Amino acid sequence: MKRRSVIALLGQTGLASLLLGGCGFKLRGAQSYTFQTLAIMPNPGGPLAIELRRSFGNSVRVLAPHEPLSQAQLVLDILQEQHEKSAVGVSSSGQVREFQLRIRVKFRVRNRAGDELTPDAVIVQQRDMSFSESAVLAKEAEEVLLYRDIQSDIVQQLMRRLAAIK
Repeated sequence: MKRRSVIALLGQTGLASLLLGGCGFKLRGAQSYTFQTLAIMPNPGGPLAIELRRSFGNSVRVLAPHEPLSQAQLVLDILQEQHEKSAVGVSSSGQVREFQLRIRVKFRVRNRAGDELTPDAVIVQQRDMSFSESAVLAKEAEEVLLYRDIQSDIVQQLMRRLAAIK
């Protein structure tokens, strides 16, 4: 590559970073929490609770099933985790052509004394998925991946909401 084109490329990337920085754009960094210990109820819970436990890493200690709730500074109650699948597109012959996959999670956050810090709240994520009867096995695998993606998005939203608690 010629020296001039390298310099031009560096100038363009520098200009782009200046423009992004000037508009207030900032990469999302590591979350900081006002608590060090968290209990997720029910314990051990479903797949969402298990992924949430793993997502905190070393920043927050999530209580193990045998530890008493009195050791937790914060308690996250997952009140409901509902997986839904509904047909949203049908062909003229009545065959399903598109599904909508949805996960609905109802939760609340309280302190160890039982005082509510956030009232019951609901997070809903959904994805659309086309369907073909000629590729049923592939579509089943796609459905599993889409549900996993939805679950990961909900975990990230829950972590951001927990980080916002003061």
